Amino acid sequence: MNFTEDKVTINNPADITVILGYFVIVIGVGIWSMFRTNRGTVGGYFLAGRTMVWWPVGASLFASNIGSGHFVGLAGTGAASGIAVGGFEWNALFIVLLLGWLFVPVYLTAGVDMFAGAVFIQQALGWNIYIAVIALLAITALYTVTGGLAALMYTDTVQTFIIIAGAFVLMGFSFKEVGGYSALLEKYGLALPSPSMRESLDAQHYNITPGCYTPREDAFHLLRDPVTGDLPWPGVLFGIAIIGCWYWCSDQVIVQRCLAARSLTHVKAGCILCGYLKLLPMFLMVLPGMISRVLYPDEVGCVVPDVCKEVCGTEVGCSNIAYPKLVVSVMPNGLRGLMLAVMLAALMSSLASIFNSSSTLFTIDIWTRIRPQARDRELMIVGRVWVLCIVAISICWIPVVQAAQSGQLFDYIQSVSSYLAPPIAAVFFLAIFVKRVNEPGAFWGLMGGLLMGLCRMGPEFYFGTGSCLFPSKCPKLICGVHYLYFAVLLFFCTGILVLLVSYSTPAIDDMHLHRLVFSLRHSKEDRTDLDWEEEEGGRKARREAEEKNKAMCVEDKTTNEEKSAIVHLISWFCGLSGSQAPEPTEEEVAQASRQLPDISEDPVWKHLVNANALIMMAVAVYFWGFYA
Repeated sequence: MNFTEDKVTINNPADITVILGYFVIVIGVGIWSMFRTNRGTVGGYFLAGRTMVWWPVGASLFASNIGSGHFVGLAGTGAASGIAVGGFEWNALFIVLLLGWLFVPVYLTAGVDMFAGAVFIQQALGWNIYIAVIALLAITALYTVTGGLAALMYTDTVQTFIIIAGAFVLMGFSFKEVGGYSALLEKYGLALPSPSMRESLDAQHYNITPGCYTPREDAFHLLRDPVTGDLPWPGVLFGIAIIGCWYWCSDQVIVQRCLAARSLTHVKAGCILCGYLKLLPMFLMVLPGMISRVLYPDEVGCVVPDVCKEVCGTEVGCSNIAYPKLVVSVMPNGLRGLMLAVMLAALMSSLASIFNSSSTLFTIDIWTRIRPQARDRELMIVGRVWVLCIVAISICWIPVVQAAQSGQLFDYIQSVSSYLAPPIAAVFFLAIFVKRVNEPGAFWGLMGGLLMGLCRMGPEFYFGTGSCLFPSKCPKLICGVHYLYFAVLLFFCTGILVLLVSYSTPAIDDMHLHRLVFSLRHSKEDRTDLDWEEEEGGRKARREAEEKNKAMCVEDKTTNEEKSAIVHLISWFCGLSGSQAPEPTEEEVAQASRQLPDISEDPVWKHLVNANALIMMAVAVYFWGFYA
């Protein structure tokens, strides 16, 4: 059977017009936001001037989270094993409230998707996966480098509407094709590859058992057997919660959007909006993935390595093509272009978020220590160059992703998170809620947790995760524990290590903790930062650099006036203004430190968002109970 015929299906005028229309809309919104906001300062570029209202905050949280990895990964894992993967999405409904109500108040007072997008484009346009990756990264890097956080958040809002509208359209066509929800319940268990497509082509090296191609009996259960389940229910309830705490409450991509909000009430309202939107992926991605397996069992459910290689380019399975296969097969002309625009929207919003946030971390936390005298213009350039470095790293990582987790992209993403995220979650959680935790405790907790995680991740990468046909040779003692169980174990081990080291070393005085921990978030006392000497040294170096630059500018005034129009255009395009705000004096810094951050809320709006949070939790409990 020839699976490569008719692969290039998005090549008609209607589809291309829709895709071009998408780019025109997004670029138009980006240009509008570039004029609306100040990109020439560190605060304006990295935090959108802290002026964002609740609806772009919520939409940006959702769009940053829902990358093309969700469309490809959630649908692929749904096709392979059923709805349990939706627990990752619905768990977030509770965790995102922790972000808005517990973590962000302290933050305020304290002052991995590229492969998925390439898979979709490879299926839709027939491009080589590396060409698709490089093209997408180039577009997104340009989009990130010029815009700043405000541009990202406004375009995220537009892209959220595009993502949801397009996904609803595909869901409608999919259910119509399969015969409705009741037909899906009936047909999914019978979605087997044809007999000729499950016969071993190399009986000496592998045998294909029915368990390798038969859908799971518990496919429509969220909570599965704690021992034999592919996603055991204790891991779904507790392991996912730990990974969620890391992602939603401490990840730079998410927290940066909350810090851009104009008040705490807007943060909470944005979190509620994001929570409601997180109800949708189960219906917009997971169930369509299962429908794709029903409609195309020979391709989406392929099990013979040689056949899988022909279908999707990888031997371990083709469940990742479940969503793209639906798009190119059931959607009419024009609407296929809409769905490619949806995937591009999901991809570009999540990638742009990662690029912007990683450049923020590198620029503010690392570069300012390497060069304390660096001023705004230098920091802006360094942040943009760092984006290009991340682009190169992304391209180099593709082969690792291709070979991972039996072709189930979402499983790969979550398993890696389970090995690396729990120590970070434990340290953040304890640092905010346990005042006694100190720097040595946090440092050695992170180092110990990272070592434990690498001891599991290293052998798993070396031996491979295996598949039904070729089980992994990784020792059971190391790889036999499910990754969600390992996340729980790693979280508690890290927490115990943090507490042991913290209580064995001197405590941090309260004068350094005012408004840095949850119990002291409303404190009015002056806080002396532990690194105040280092910060003052950096300010002094920047003031000296400023004086030196002034002297040089006087000498080179004529040269500056003769700068070409192209240089000025490039500076404007990237948001690099020629002038810089003067470095504050010691007196100005001291006065600013006495102006306490405002986390007060209007009582009416406070009660309104609290009531909405309770309603959202009730809705979440209902859906969990219905599908449990």
